[in-house]
Amino acid sequence: MDDLNKNRYLICLLASGMLLYYAVPRLSISAGGTEGLFSLFWLALALMVIAGNLTGLLYTPSKKKRQQLSKSQRKRIKARFYQ
Repeated sequence: MDDLNKNRYLICLLASGMLLYYAVPRLSISAGGTEGLFSLFWLALALMVIAGNLTGLLYTPSKKKRQQLSKSQRKRIKARFYQ
């Protein structure tokens, strides 16, 4: 399951990079009115999508870390009951 999530993050990251590659030359940030506003918001949204996918790809804990974390949490829970 962990590999599927990493693959999904990678595919989404590549797709958003492709969208940026094709859209940036066509967007005019310096244009006035709604065209410039749309360009700014579109770029901000695209950068948030890329940042979210990078965060998910880089900071997702592995299964081993999750299992070790759950063992340490179990010890803490047992310690609370005995005290």
